[in-house]
Amino acid sequence: MGADAPKATTAIILVARHGSQQLVTAANAEAHRLGLRPGMPATKAQALVPELVVHQADPEADAKALERLAVWALRYTPIVATDAPDGLVLDTAGADHLHGGERAMLNDIVQRLNDAGITARVAISDTRGASHALARHSADPATIAPSGRPLAAITSMPVAALRLPASMVHDLRRLGFDRVSDLCATPRAPLALRFGPIVGRRLDQALGDAGDPIDPLRPADMIEVRRTFVEPIGAAETIARYVGKLVTELCAILEEKGQGVLRADLVCQLVDGRVQAVRVGTAKPLRDIKRLTRLLCDKIETIDPGFGIESLRLAATLVQSVTPAQSATSLLETAEADVTDLVDILINRLGKSALYRLAPAQSDVPERSFIKVAPTAPDTGSSWPTDWPRPSRLLNSPEQIQTVALLPDNPPVSFTWRGARRRVKRADGPERVFGEWWKTDAELIAVRDYFRVEDEAGERFWIFRAGDGENAATGSHHWFMHGIFG
Repeated sequence: MGADAPKATTAIILVARHGSQQLVTAANAEAHRLGLRPGMPATKAQALVPELVVHQADPEADAKALERLAVWALRYTPIVATDAPDGLVLDTAGADHLHGGERAMLNDIVQRLNDAGITARVAISDTRGASHALARHSADPATIAPSGRPLAAITSMPVAALRLPASMVHDLRRLGFDRVSDLCATPRAPLALRFGPIVGRRLDQALGDAGDPIDPLRPADMIEVRRTFVEPIGAAETIARYVGKLVTELCAILEEKGQGVLRADLVCQLVDGRVQAVRVGTAKPLRDIKRLTRLLCDKIETIDPGFGIESLRLAATLVQSVTPAQSATSLLETAEADVTDLVDILINRLGKSALYRLAPAQSDVPERSFIKVAPTAPDTGSSWPTDWPRPSRLLNSPEQIQTVALLPDNPPVSFTWRGARRRVKRADGPERVFGEWWKTDAELIAVRDYFRVEDEAGERFWIFRAGDGENAATGSHHWFMHGIFG
């Protein structure tokens, strides 16, 4: 670690004993580039790369590290399991919208892992088997398979993508079965006679025709309560009644520990072995029984109980210490309005990315002068500009307009925007905004001259000229619409 860490250009492998010989179990990117692969004898690898760095594999430590990574992945979905030796399984159904959708969630996972020095390959599909195949054998490191077409996503992949034992994959290839499509085109009976039921089962699991249950990870220190039923339940009213009981039990435990829940997961174990879950988040640590029950019950409609639910588990997967609220100390004081209840309802319905507020940022460039923050985020410490009025509506990006104007300092006499020509009746400006030279070289001498203009109908707009009106290096001298005053 640190100064002792090997250079990125160093070829490194891990080896472990298999029978009477040492085999490569893992290789870094440089080792792969030099032709070293898992399963290769260690002596051959050392002969091919004389300066190779060899370490003994530690499967037990790897398993613990993978479990820690699975605990980290609980931020994305309640149902996470390890897929030894090198993978995780996440059931994100019903949770991806909380992270901006499937693509945004995948990008976030990959980015966070890359920031931690972990190269990841991720995939989303209708089935666990198809996702396993895509994550390990697709050319795209982040794949989203079209819904309802798991077969089309994996038919061109090698038979090793079906999670079959290595010895079985070797035998299948000797018989001419190189691709999944080859197995799909072959009658099941001869395959079962030669290899047993596993080939057919793996195919059915990848296609969604057979169950492939996930055993969710449950950290030892997680606060959770459980209810198991003698007779399976399925009616929404019954589920809601038991949710209320579980919330009461959970809040009692949180009260004892002086904690509140920021994220709660309701996990439903179905009689057919499947697991379904719903997740709710809160803006601040919460142990209010009524509010938490309502948030969870709003999600019941997303649960498909199938043939029935045999157990419910409510877990507080993210908690925080709660400071008792201080009430008003005089008759003149009024309690501060608490909108977190509304915030919680909207976020759990629409997702985190759909609800935000704007906060000022330190920048003179209008489109950089604000940032999106969580609805209940603390004050950033910055203030909004007060020298010049700002429009109530700022366009996502400036739109070019056609103008009649006298350079260098006069506002337009008229302008055309979105096909409508408007004659300027009044104008104020210019307000000069300089480029932020420390960001890009192109902004070193760039300027904008902003004007507030009012047309004959009384509508007011915020427009600017790119450039100072004299020096072509300061901007294109084209005019743009940037905002509308209310």
